[in-house]
This record gives sequence, structure tokens and C-alpha cells, in this order.
Amino acid sequence: MAVNKMEKMTIIAASEKEEEILQAIQGLQTIEVKDFFHSNVDSSYIEKHFASTLLKEDPTQQKHFEAMLSEIQEALTFIERFSEKSSKKKRIKRQVLTLGSLEKKFDEPKISKYLREIAFLKNELTRLASTRKELVTKEKWLARWQYLDVIPKKNVLESSNLLLGSINAANQSLFLADLANVNSVYVEEIYHSQNHIYYSLLYLKNQTAEVAEVIAKYSFNEFNYPYDRLPKEAYQQNKEKLAALVEEEKQLKVKLSSYHAYLEELYLAEEMTYAFIHREAAKKHLLNTSYFFIMQGWIPIDEKNELLTVLQENRPKDELYIVFDLPTDDEIQLDIPVKLKNNSVVAPFEMLTEMYSLPKYDEIDPTPIMTPFYMVFFGMMVADIGYGLIMLVGALLALKLMVLPRGMKRFADFFLILSFPTIIWGFIYGSFFGATLPKVLFGIQLPFPILSTTEDVNTILILSVVFGFIQLLTGLMVNGIELTKRKRYLESISESFAWQGLLIGLVIVVLGMLIFSNDGFVTVGIVVAAISALSIIVVPIIQSKSKVKGLAKGLYGLYGLTGYIGDLVSYTRLMALGISGGSIAAAFNMLVEFMPPAARFTVGIVLIIALHALNLFLSLLSAYVHGARLQYVEFFGKFYTGGGRAFNPLKAEEKYMNIEKKSKVKD
Repeated sequence: MAVNKMEKMTIIAASEKEEEILQAIQGLQTIEVKDFFHSNVDSSYIEKHFASTLLKEDPTQQKHFEAMLSEIQEALTFIERFSEKSSKKKRIKRQVLTLGSLEKKFDEPKISKYLREIAFLKNELTRLASTRKELVTKEKWLARWQYLDVIPKKNVLESSNLLLGSINAANQSLFLADLANVNSVYVEEIYHSQNHIYYSLLYLKNQTAEVAEVIAKYSFNEFNYPYDRLPKEAYQQNKEKLAALVEEEKQLKVKLSSYHAYLEELYLAEEMTYAFIHREAAKKHLLNTSYFFIMQGWIPIDEKNELLTVLQENRPKDELYIVFDLPTDDEIQLDIPVKLKNNSVVAPFEMLTEMYSLPKYDEIDPTPIMTPFYMVFFGMMVADIGYGLIMLVGALLALKLMVLPRGMKRFADFFLILSFPTIIWGFIYGSFFGATLPKVLFGIQLPFPILSTTEDVNTILILSVVFGFIQLLTGLMVNGIELTKRKRYLESISESFAWQGLLIGLVIVVLGMLIFSNDGFVTVGIVVAAISALSIIVVPIIQSKSKVKGLAKGLYGLYGLTGYIGDLVSYTRLMALGISGGSIAAAFNMLVEFMPPAARFTVGIVLIIALHALNLFLSLLSAYVHGARLQYVEFFGKFYTGGGRAFNPLKAEEKYMNIEKKSKVKD
């Protein structure tokens, strides 16, 4: 239960084996490929003797797969958006595969064929959509002129002009009045919309100037009719084209719906294309020559045997050179990644540590120490049997009935484990969906509640502070042990053990004065606290060249006692959240109880479910956030620094499926 120990792996093999070996390593998902040219290995020998065979980086394959990935994603989006069956579409059921089996299912020529066909359908639908838009626009303005009974192009007269156009409807009366003052102008209204009126004007050519003056005055919008047939005929022909276009679009969508049969293949292809892209990116970190390649990477020590088994399974030993080295001090400080290793109970809580910061490679993993505290705190803040049972059943169903993505599975495991302290604290508080547990059941006297959230508030408050006190002492103890291991003995006293003594001494004083009324207790506490406080002041004096500065540093360090008081106050939230969540649940129950019987067993049922669902969500969110805050601020600050780099192995994307090692996949 700690940071997983790493070794540096070096592989040398023939160039033609590169893809095969990378595929095997990617399938294991346990090796982080290391950049050969930025390692501490002296590559001058290779550059000197193999300069003529060194190969430059070739991005062609990666660009090819990136282009294919983009095409696959566009095709999937297009099918989901435009297919007639998109409403009935179900995503691919998540499954567990090995990378080898996934790669066997990947048929690039077939996928390329699908992509070309889907791209053709997409282009056709795009073309039809554009044409349809044009026809709809044309239909709108033809509808306005369909009652024009002449064809302007065929009715050109020597002595007169035919003018088509529209004006604002508000100017109609004035426009007609001014035109009436021009002799021999024939005006015909063609169409009247809400805001515009469309006219045809017939006038003598020698009256052009007078007519031009009128139409300019009223912003007459001229219209040039482009067809050599009547507007009504053009309008009808346009409608027929539009209907044919709609039918053609419908047929294309029917054809597109047939590609639902290939959706799973396309999803698998997307997953495999991601894997190819990651593999090609890893090749940039290798040293490649015409004859061989060299790969370096970090591997957890406990994965070495499985790697050797996989690589030597179908390959003669003399075709592959592999060696493992312990990391150097420089690599530990600057380069080595961090992977946590904990048992199945603690592992889900690693995400809390990751949210804060991973430990450095040579630092202690705080997860196992934090886990029992977080479990107790979370259970204390939610503290309801019913809510705990919902968490338990929900997590179990999710884990048993579905193949969850790794992140969601860890979340399900997380809440599955936390359901138990929630139920236990629910019994302690005697709360079941906010209702109080009976004190007598079948004539048997029950001990619940052990602590009442209404009568034992002060006891719960003290218990919260006691839990906080224990956690602070634990953090200080861990810090002291770690400093001692690093042979920083004086610092372990001033930064850890002396603080433990000071806090314990003060607690003894308080107990002697308030609980036991014993002067001996008070005296012992004062002595322990005084010696500890003196140690906090003296150690910096011993360490500093300037004794005055050391004294100032020691006194300032002792002032940190106020911070510990603030830390202890922070733990009172355990009481506050636990009582508030239960009180809100009880209030919801009371609200429904006040309803008339008819409403209580109809609307009341829906209401109580909705209200408890809301309270459950808020309680879980509050417990999750505040529980994490107590770890990050009050606990981690006593001994933990963090700053490690996460282990990033060569693996698949796992967007639609979980890729596992061969040994973990059922045939």
C-alpha cells in the first residue's frame, strides 16, 4: 500500500518487430514509453556509429490515422443526426476486449469503403439541402408574382414600359395618389403582404421621368422577372421540383438508415484508430535505425514478469534484448512517474489523493492513512440507513449489470464502500430516511438511537472534535516518522513530536480541570505541554547560526498553535452536516404527514421521493466536498507535500470499451 516501485526498461529489437512489440506493450497498458533522446543515456555511441542508418521521424502514418479518425467521427455524427432511425439508436454496449482481439476486428479497407459511401451520402444531402433552400426562397417570391398574367420578356412594347416592384404598405395611398397625377399610367396590384404591396406599372416611355420621380420618392423596389413563362407556371414548376427534391432526400435518408447495421463496426474502428494514433505518437520517443530500434520506458516492478511472458511468448529470445535498471537519483527527482498501489478497499480513494496531488516517487502515499478517516467522516455527515442502502444497492447494480468505464467503476466502488459507514452511523443516530427508529420492536428493547441528533448535540460536537484531534495527531505522527527516516531528527521533534506533546498536554490539562477535577492531571499536562513548547522554540535556535533569528523562528512556530485551534473547529462540520441532513429529511416527512390522506398516498408519494432524492444528492455532495476539504487542509498539511507526475502508460483510448490484458478477459 504505497507508491508502486518503478524500473527503467530498455528493449532493443529488429526494426520489422517494432509494430508487433508496441502492440503487445499497448495491450498490457502498464509501460510508459520514455523519450530516448532526452534520457540520461549516452547516445553519442549510436549517433557516431549508426548515423547513416538513423531514421528521421515520419508523421505520415499518424496523419493518416488522424484523418481517418476525423472521418469516422464525422460519419458517426452524420448518421446519428440525419438517419431516420436516429431516435431509436442505442449506443454500443460497453464490453471488455483485449487489444489484440479489437485489432483483429478492425478491417481498414471495409471501414474506408463505408466512409466513402457515407461521405457521398453526406455530400448529396448537403447539395439537396442547399438546392432546397434556393427553391424555397424562389417559391416565396414566385408566390407573390403568380397572379401576374403577362410575361415581361415577351411583352416589350415600342412606346411603353412595364415595371414590376414593391413599396411599403404604409405609403400605399400616397403612392397611388401621386401616380394618378401622371397621365396614362396603368397600376395593377399583384400581391399584398402585411408590410409590402407588389405592383405592375404600365406607362408610356415619354413619361419615364415623371414615373421615376414618383417611385424614387416612395422607395419603389424594382423587380426583374427572369423567366420566359408565366409566373403561375414557374411557381407550379418550382413546387414540383421541390416535391421531387423532398422525395430524393427521403430516399437518401432511407439508404443512410441501412448504415445502422455498421454502427458497431464504426465505433470499434474509432476505438482502434485512437489506439493506432497513440502507438504512432509513442514511436516519436524511440531511436529508430534501418536495422533495429531502441525503446526505453518506465514499468512497475510487479509487471515485469508479465511483460517478459508476453514478449517472449511467440518470439525467440535471441530476437529481443530487454534489460531493467533501477532509477537513478536524478531520474527519481526529475523524471520518474508515480503510480499508486493499494488494496481493493483503499484503491477507490486514490482519486481523492489525485485530485489534490500525487505524492512524489520517494514520498509516502497518504491514501491508506486517509481512507479510514474519510469513511468515518463521510458516514457521520450523511448518517442515514435508508440513504446508505440506496448507495449500496445502486452501486452494486451498476457494478454487476454494466461494464463501466474505469473512472465510473472507481466512483461506484467508492460509494459502495462509503455506504457501509453511512448505514452504521444511521444506526448510531437512529435515522431511516429521516424517520426515527423504533425503540421497541416485537417486544424487544432496541438501543437506538445511540446518539440522538436532538438531545445529544453537545456529545456529537465533542465527538467531532475528538475525531479531528485524532486525525491531527496521526498526521503529525506520520510527519515525524518520515522526517526520522530521512535522518532529519531535530526537525522531527520541532515539526511533529513536540506538537503532539503540546496538544496532548493541553488536552490532559482540560480533562484534569473539567472532567476529573484532578490537580495531578493538570500538573502532568502543564509539564508535558511546557516541555513540548520549549522544544518547539529551542530546536530552531540550535539549527540557526543566528540565535536571535532562531528564537524568533521558534516563537513564530509556537504561534502556530492558533492554527491548530482553527483546525479543530473545522471538524465541527461533521456534527453540523450530520444533524442538518437528518433534520431536513425529518422535515420533509413531516410535510407529507400534514397532507390529507388522499393527497398523502398520491401526490405525497411522488413528493416524498423527489424531496428525499434532493436531500440525498445534497447530503452526498456536501459529505464528499467537506470530507475532502478536511483531508486536504487540516490533514495533508501536517505531513504531505505532493507534486508527483502521474504514470501515463501507452494504452488505448477506452472510449467505448475496456481494454484488458488477455489473462483478465473471458473467452
